[in-house]
Amino acid sequence: MDAPQTDPTPIFEFFRGCYGTELLTAAVAHLGLFERLAAAPLPAEQLRSELKLRERPFTVLLTALRAMRLVETDGQSHCRLTALAQEHLVAGQPFFVGDYLGLAAESPGVLEMVERLRTNRPAGSQDQDSGAAFIFRAGLESAMEREASARHLTLSLAGRARNVAPVLADRLPLDGTRRLLDVGGGTGIYSIAWLQRHADLQAVVLDRPEVLKVARELAFECGVADRLECLPGDMFADPLPTDCDAVLLSNVLHDWDVPQCRELVERCASVLPAGGRLLIHDVFLNDSLDGPLPVALYSAALFTLTEGRAYSELEFRDWMTHAGVRPQHRISTLIHCGVLAGIKA
Repeated sequence: MDAPQTDPTPIFEFFRGCYGTELLTAAVAHLGLFERLAAAPLPAEQLRSELKLRERPFTVLLTALRAMRLVETDGQSHCRLTALAQEHLVAGQPFFVGDYLGLAAESPGVLEMVERLRTNRPAGSQDQDSGAAFIFRAGLESAMEREASARHLTLSLAGRARNVAPVLADRLPLDGTRRLLDVGGGTGIYSIAWLQRHADLQAVVLDRPEVLKVARELAFECGVADRLECLPGDMFADPLPTDCDAVLLSNVLHDWDVPQCRELVERCASVLPAGGRLLIHDVFLNDSLDGPLPVALYSAALFTLTEGRAYSELEFRDWMTHAGVRPQHRISTLIHCGVLAGIKA
């Protein structure tokens, strides 16, 4: 599996740019966020309460506005407007442009974002015909359980993985690893890239049965089917294999809220032997949750489609440490992703 000759990151930034429009317009035209901060800074928790938002949507919104340099916070977690927002996004100011932004207030994308912010539920989660597109959880209707939709979504997500996987395998070799467990591995493309690099490596991809049909096909195409096991299961409920010395969570945790992330990291760490490696491959917000803007907008995309958001390296490190895993340094891969490896104590 060869790495791309050019970096596709700008294409993903262009594609996700719409979430900036939707979040900003929602804040201006529907939530009145800038008017609430116009007179004086407010504690973040008070602002969240006044906006009537739960923690996850508030974090997604505030992270994006901080990344846009429209809102800033101080050491006491008080939110205040920047000079840019104070001059241009507060009604009554001579250079106010909020009415201009309000021209998009009734657009379908903005209205959908407002609905997601207010309900804290992913798109489709209440629609029994579509389901929550990208995730599976017991009790939630999921498109990943039906063959046609699961195949379409899995292959769609494979486009990014084909670009990133060979870079990950090149920058983080798995020398000395005998067996890799790829939890929520989807197409198995990340495992396949490592299998092609290490002839003595074996891998297990754990995912839903319909998704694994695609993983089997790709493993055969890439000539590694004899070393890749496809294991159907629920990563939150079913026992995880205990014969693997490395566990990969690639672009999985960002689909889930904090309690589920903690649980999943702990489950993965619990089946590792001493000295085994936990590999978290994902996007990373700044530890201060104020950017970078492309990742903040991707966080908004994740928020609207899943039960998660983007997280910071500090958050990942905290979950790993509490699970008995010692984090190492982060290695960048491609398309804003990186891998944070940890060693089981």
